[in-house]
Amino acid sequence: QAQLIESGGGLVQAGGSLRLSCAASGRTLSRYPMAMGWFRQAPGAEREFVATISWNGGTLYHAASVKGRFTISRDNAKNTVYLQMNTLKPEDTAVYYCAAKSVGTTYGNYISTRGPDYDYWGQGTQVTVSS
Repeated sequence: QAQLIESGGGLVQAGGSLRLSCAASGRTLSRYPMAMGWFRQAPGAEREFVATISWNGGTLYHAASVKGRFTISRDNAKNTVYLQMNTLKPEDTAVYYCAAKSVGTTYGNYISTRGPDYDYWGQGTQVTVSS
């Protein structure tokens, strides 16, 4: 079992930046190959994909709505995945969730934009962007 804990959320003005972190324990990133993803859910809306990164860090994909503003990255030695969010907009307001997908070592470049593909989820961190 992997436990994921998000941090770094908060209140920020439009145009500002935040960096979210997702710390993994149990099945650590340094020992167990896992693709990682960030999703978000705004009030009254469905959960949506934000970004994903492969276990080896070589493959990234960002949703069109955040591309060029958000960047996903990972440090397997620190068991942490990051989401750098720049030029934030009020429509980025949501609870942001970190997710992990167990993969075999031969699937080092695996990524997924689909929530049901992921095995583990964090509790989420609130991001609020004021106009």
